[in-house]
Amino acid sequence: MFIDHQPQMAFALKSHDVDLVRNNTEALAKAAKVFKVPTILTTVSAKSFSGPIFPELQAVFPDLKPIDRTTMNPWEDKNVTDKINSYGKKRIVMAGLWTEVCLVDPVLSALDQGFEVYFISDASGGVSDEAHDMAVERMIQAGAKPMTWLQYMLELQRDWKDQTHYKEVLDIAKEHAGAYGLGTLYAQSMFSGGEGK
Repeated sequence: MFIDHQPQMAFALKSHDVDLVRNNTEALAKAAKVFKVPTILTTVSAKSFSGPIFPELQAVFPDLKPIDRTTMNPWEDKNVTDKINSYGKKRIVMAGLWTEVCLVDPVLSALDQGFEVYFISDASGGVSDEAHDMAVERMIQAGAKPMTWLQYMLELQRDWKDQTHYKEVLDIAKEHAGAYGLGTLYAQSMFSGGEGK
C-alpha cells in the first residue's frame, strides 16, 4: 500500500531528500509490479489540498485509481480496508508520507487486525528526522518490520539462479539503486558478468 505520495505531503519532508523518496517510491512500485504484488494507492484530499499522486508512481500503475479519503489513518476509510481485505492476505507492506501520521497509524491498525506488517522506511518520510525516527521506533516496538525498497525487491527475487524476473530486477537496480545499479552495469559491460552466473 502506497500512502499519500503527493506534492503537499512532500513539501514538508525534512527527514529525507524529496528526490530520493520519489526515486525509492518509484523503484518500490516497479518491484511490486514485476512480482505481481497486489497494490493499493491511497491519497488524502487530492483535489482540495494535497494534489495528485506522484506521476511516476501512477505511471507504474496507470489503471489503478488511488483511493482518496479524508481520514489521516487510511485504515479508518472503509474503501481502503475493504480493498485490503478483499485480497485475503495476512501480510502487508506499506510506505507513506508522513511516517509519523499517515504511515504509523495504518501500520498500528493493521497489526491490531492481525496482519504481519512491513514498512518501507526509505520510501516514506516525516516532517523532521525526529518525527520519522520516533514513528519508526513506535512501529518496530509494536511488531512491524522495517525494510528498504532494495531489500524488499531482493527478498522477492531471492535467488539469482531464478531467471523469471532477473532482467526486470536488474533494470530497476540500474535505474534506481545508485552504486549497486552502476556496479551491475560495469560488470555486464566489462566482462559480461551477472548475478547468479
